[in-house]
Amino acid sequence: MEKRKVVITGLGAVTPLGIGVKEYWKNLIAGKSGIDRITLFDPEELDSKIAGEVKNFDPLNFMEKTEARRNDRFTQFIWVASDEAIKDSGLDLEKADKGRVGVIIGSGIGGLQTLMDQHDIFLNKGPKRVSPFLIPMMIADMASGIISIKYKLRGPNMCIVSACASANHSIGEAFKYIERGDADIMICGGAEAPIVPLGIAGFISMKALTTRNDEPEKASRPFDRDRDGFVISEGAAALILESEEHAKKRGARIYIQVSGYGASADAFHIAAPEPSGAGAYLCMRNALGDAGLTIEDIDYINTHGTSTPVGDGAEVSAIKRLFGDRANKLKMSSNKSMIGHLLGAAGGVESIATILTIINGVIPPTINLDNPEFDLDFVPHKQQKMETQSALNNSFGFGGHNAAVVFTRYEEK
Repeated sequence: MEKRKVVITGLGAVTPLGIGVKEYWKNLIAGKSGIDRITLFDPEELDSKIAGEVKNFDPLNFMEKTEARRNDRFTQFIWVASDEAIKDSGLDLEKADKGRVGVIIGSGIGGLQTLMDQHDIFLNKGPKRVSPFLIPMMIADMASGIISIKYKLRGPNMCIVSACASANHSIGEAFKYIERGDADIMICGGAEAPIVPLGIAGFISMKALTTRNDEPEKASRPFDRDRDGFVISEGAAALILESEEHAKKRGARIYIQVSGYGASADAFHIAAPEPSGAGAYLCMRNALGDAGLTIEDIDYINTHGTSTPVGDGAEVSAIKRLFGDRANKLKMSSNKSMIGHLLGAAGGVESIATILTIINGVIPPTINLDNPEFDLDFVPHKQQKMETQSALNNSFGFGGHNAAVVFTRYEEK
């Protein structure tokens, strides 16, 4: 069976740099940081007191009070991002064949705030006072389920949970559903709302988070010698993928083509990456092979770049192994230097940035790269203009889960 070409027609985002794609992109290319002291609760007892919060988010601006009460913060985020993406795409879902419109939204953790709140009720008021909405508000797949229910979409529907690779895997798998003809339209991406005391305490105990509390905007330092861990963040991203045939038939504006997807496992450790980057290398190699591209075809890499001592080094090793001398000619950057790490939503918001990089010919910077540890071009401090034909977006997660997606400038033939 001939593979169908897959294109992107809609984007939606809720991020620490703004609600909506326009605001997110404007602040990203300006090198603005979205990191600050935590305000969602008092973080004084925690060693890490900073995060990338979504500022000024009021769910009542986007949904009825009843809906807001029945959705955890992470599903509220994807509700908003999906609505923006659908409107951006110009889709009229009432006219679509809803049996061929699917949803894959990833989340690494799901409704952690709901779990904490209801656990407190269980301990203080007893089991009979636990909300009947505990389970449906908490489980990670509800991000995907709620979008399907909202728009009455009956195509493939699932949630991919692969830690910080969840959104990238979701985009890749949605791409494959359309490519092989199992769907015409897929809404995909990721959602996360992990900024709660228990979640942050867990990451602190793993020594994964930065403790640079007195300089929040300078705390996320991918590829810098002085990095000491990542900054936890929240948000969501939604992308509308369509078969080229379907998009052209309805006269849609096409952003870009999804041309390749690769996945692999480190098979090494529950939290640490394989030091040589062997799994990341295999993942990127698979993505290029799937796209039918060579290393010479890639102009830019949106790195996973979390700002952890071990993770950044493993990714650099993988890039150098795959690209060889070409690695020194590539532009790369880490969005996490500005937005922090959105965990299961990271690959979604970073894919949007990668797409806009190609479309606009502007590479977002890696801020806080004052003392580089590696000899690659991570576009430090300020944006750079550069024509980009094809770009790679990397995401790697706890458990050794790796996902890479290749985006290519769309050319109608």
